Amino acid sequence: MQPRNMSMSGAVDLSAVKAAAEAKQKAEQARAQRAAQPAGQQAAAAVQLVVDVDEAGFEQEVLQRSAEVPVVIDFWAEWCQPCKQLSPILERLAEEYAGRFVLAKIDVDQNQMLFQQFGVQGIPAVFAVIAGQALPLFQGAAPEPQVRQVLDQLIEAAEQRFGIVGTPVDPEQAAAARQQAAAQPQPPANPTLAAAHAALDAGDLGGAIQAYENVLADEPANLEAKLGLGQARLLKRVQGADAAKVRKAAADNPSDVAAQLAVADLDLVGGHVEDAFSRLISTVQRTAGDDRDTARVRLLELFEVVGPDDPRVVAARGALSRVLF
Repeated sequence: MQPRNMSMSGAVDLSAVKAAAEAKQKAEQARAQRAAQPAGQQAAAAVQLVVDVDEAGFEQEVLQRSAEVPVVIDFWAEWCQPCKQLSPILERLAEEYAGRFVLAKIDVDQNQMLFQQFGVQGIPAVFAVIAGQALPLFQGAAPEPQVRQVLDQLIEAAEQRFGIVGTPVDPEQAAAARQQAAAQPQPPANPTLAAAHAALDAGDLGGAIQAYENVLADEPANLEAKLGLGQARLLKRVQGADAAKVRKAAADNPSDVAAQLAVADLDLVGGHVEDAFSRLISTVQRTAGDDRDTARVRLLELFEVVGPDDPRVVAARGALSRVLF
């Protein structure tokens, strides 16, 4: 990753979402509302350096806040392995920079409108929003020194061009707030499902698969377990794969169904969802018998990984139906 120039010439036009002037105005209103809050509530708001953002909260959490502090957006997904490398770096730096920027995490599977609005081509993808204007920073995982360099350039640009310097946060206050939040009672969890998630996060894919299967044996309709099982199986299939060799094998042997399936798996893990679906639909179209059924079943499995309500899944299901019938 090469850090981008922080000039505003690369800004994405968000005028269709909200003009910068309006964002500033609403941010001032939000500041006034916070000032009227009790001190404890103000402190809690001040230490929210990392926030999960959805489409409903985008205006308040990103556009309005961007008039006070640079907002860095991390587009990610649970199944994306590079995201799991980058996100902890961004979260740690958000705490370290102590209010000079805010990190907004957006799950692309749950927020397709935002994914499309920003023109994201693959994940992880990192953008910034300053005074209602969006700036693409970089795509893909990157080592911490390069991420720091980009963030430093962003903060400098925000201060020089917009006079936005963020709000310093007391590290001890932030730590106390996190401890208080962690101490809040949590709803009871399914221990087997929790063990499956822990195994998946630890990279124990075989253990995760077995644990998710155990959950589904007792609860066949458990959607969380179905999603986790699909993710674990997908990651196990691509584990240790040489991407260049896999893609070359598929290009050299278009009729090799296994080779096409392997590339589709790599595409999905890399965030190229439409490419994965398109490849498998084409494979279904030009095959017959067992080969066609193999490609069809794999495509349905990938639908489960992405989620049945995802617009890309809905579109691909329609395309698959046209090919089959």
